[in-house]
Amino acid sequence: MSAPLPLRRVFVWDVPVRLGHWLLASAFIGAMLTADSEWLRLTHVRLGLAVVALVLFRVVWGFVGSPYARFREFITGPAAVWRYMRAVFSSTPEHHIGHNPAGGAAIVGLLALGLTTSLTGWLAYQDVGGEWMPELHGASACAMLTLVGIHVAGVILASVRHRENLVGAMVTGWKRASGGRP
Repeated sequence: MSAPLPLRRVFVWDVPVRLGHWLLASAFIGAMLTADSEWLRLTHVRLGLAVVALVLFRVVWGFVGSPYARFREFITGPAAVWRYMRAVFSSTPEHHIGHNPAGGAAIVGLLALGLTTSLTGWLAYQDVGGEWMPELHGASACAMLTLVGIHVAGVILASVRHRENLVGAMVTGWKRASGGRP
């Protein structure tokens, strides 16, 4: 049996990814907190527009950004997501320097739900679609909130299983890793 490779610091997440992540989280939380207030309706709308801008930026950055930010680096098929999930609960969890397959799936879902929630909110604000548009807007916001909860649980689980601070890495950009690209 060979000795494990020594851990080294790897710069994974660049400033646009990290800033976009925290701004998107803040805009979504702000939109959720202002959703039921008529007095803060304009703030809610502006936060929804911020979500759209941040999602669109992340989509562009997923094609032209730094290596670990690119979609081709972490978007995989369902089989890879299931393999990763099984491995996380096994004695030998599968480790990824950048986003793991489950995280990649969560990112795609969050981006899609961010756009869906914002679009349905804008349509509801314009009185398009009748009574069902606000219902669809609320349902997509709830779906996004659910996925955010799953994402946070996954970050905690992966941090524990891989013995790394993923929240800290999303603040600093640096992770400790063995193997992989420098």
